[in-house]
Amino acid sequence: MAAEYLTLKEAMKYMGFTTYDSLRKVIKAGLPVIHFDGSKRISKTAIDEFMKAHTVVATTERKK
Repeated sequence: MAAEYLTLKEAMKYMGFTTYDSLRKVIKAGLPVIHFDGSKRISKTAIDEFMKAHTVVATTERKK
């Protein structure tokens, strides 16, 4: 059974990031982080919702 709450390192891997700087930018952009007893965790559900909300669909139309 896969855990719902990931460490920052696990969240970074789940999102496909290779540096903590990328994860920090996403957190700064609004990805919620759970702080508890000196530990930080990120929910997989929160990651999926955040990424879905920030998905951009490319179009073939050119701006004039």
